[in-house]
Amino acid sequence: MSPFVSNLRPVLRAVALAPLAVAALAGEPRVAVTAQEPMMRVLIAEAQTLQFRADAALPLRVRGLGGQERSLQRLSVSLRGGSLLLDGLGQAPSLRVSTDDPRGLWLGQRRYRGDVLLLPRGGRVLAINRLGIETYLPSVVGSEMPASWPLPALQAQAVAARTYALRQRGKKGDFDVKATVASQVYKGVESETPRTREAVDTTRSLVLVHGGRLINAVFHSSSGGATEPSGEVWRQQLPYLVSVRDHDDHSPVHRWNKRFDGGDLQRLFKETGGVETVRVLSTSSTGRVRSARIQGPRGALVLSGRELRQRLGLKSTMVRFAMVSGGDRELSPARPLDSEPARARPALIGLWSDSASGSSEAADPGLAPPPPPPPPLQMPLTLSNHDRPNSHDRPNSLDRSNSLVLEAQGQGYGHGVGMSQWGAHGLAEQGADFRQILLHYYRGVQIRPYRPSDDPSLAFSPGPEPAWWG
Repeated sequence: MSPFVSNLRPVLRAVALAPLAVAALAGEPRVAVTAQEPMMRVLIAEAQTLQFRADAALPLRVRGLGGQERSLQRLSVSLRGGSLLLDGLGQAPSLRVSTDDPRGLWLGQRRYRGDVLLLPRGGRVLAINRLGIETYLPSVVGSEMPASWPLPALQAQAVAARTYALRQRGKKGDFDVKATVASQVYKGVESETPRTREAVDTTRSLVLVHGGRLINAVFHSSSGGATEPSGEVWRQQLPYLVSVRDHDDHSPVHRWNKRFDGGDLQRLFKETGGVETVRVLSTSSTGRVRSARIQGPRGALVLSGRELRQRLGLKSTMVRFAMVSGGDRELSPARPLDSEPARARPALIGLWSDSASGSSEAADPGLAPPPPPPPPLQMPLTLSNHDRPNSHDRPNSLDRSNSLVLEAQGQGYGHGVGMSQWGAHGLAEQGADFRQILLHYYRGVQIRPYRPSDDPSLAFSPGPEPAWWG
């Protein structure tokens, strides 16, 4: 037995009291597959012109041209007067493109399963991929995590992604989710692998439910030590999105640095003419910046933590600031002097990014307590008169040669709410299964097969319980 599992025995006893998927499956008879698998509508492209092509002898099937279906090897679609224009074939208000090829159809440089609906919207052609949820997910898992990661981490990603996707159905009109970090990443057939398909197949139909409804199963790359309560990032504190200890110490973005010289700060803060002082006004319970005041030669500006992150292009809002010598080209170490150096890791992955009460969550029994938040941000960071540039040389800017530059010393990558992908990797390497991973990051939830009543938009729709997992 691994040390992690041995140390987790108290946690596992508590987890055993929660209704897990195994119990759910035991209580629901395996009947014949009678219910239709939920379908997803994924926005995969929006552009002035889109190019489709088929492979080998199996052509594209194009519907929407005067009631006739056309068989084509290639298709170019653009806009004319609010309608879709097909090269040499006329115009149409909408089109549906499909193929009998099990390898899917090509749109640009990527292949997609299912069919693609084309709509003219806002001066662009929208391409919406329509396919079953279980066909969609292997690509999502492979787009969000390396397929070489431990299977429990991939399975946890599959369940979280399935829950997130099903909860979005019917909310946006023409489509349910985008294929980008605005929802969750989906790159088509090329992101599927045997391991990502295994992760989806072995968790088929399983979702995360709280209070009889699908949860908002958000996730991110790396929290930097402790996840963030949802109420400190967004408007609502959800009972299952509280702060928990993360297991992402090995993440390549567990700690990071970024520097800004006077020219950078003048360009980024044109309203204030640069930056003379930075004062953090408030932080969250985990130490993330909630608001900060920027003072420059021409005035002051108050930004939320999220706005400051976007303005400076930071990986997260768990950040401190320091003034360092501009002549020192080496980044100063962000980690405390008594910490161990991070192990070398693969290139950065985890594509989730921002698509806002203190935590009431107790520390896990049997686990080390959560790490303390970063030290308070002692601001303002004010330049002394000696460090200020000569007003006759470069007013309102820092001297690049001998002045100080602003260094952001941060932790984690992403909004920090929900499941940490690098934390899931860390837990899996310690012996946790996907249920333990999910129940660690989403507190008090149930893992079981999806039912239409879980989805508020379908809660009053008649019909049999789904059995597509049977």
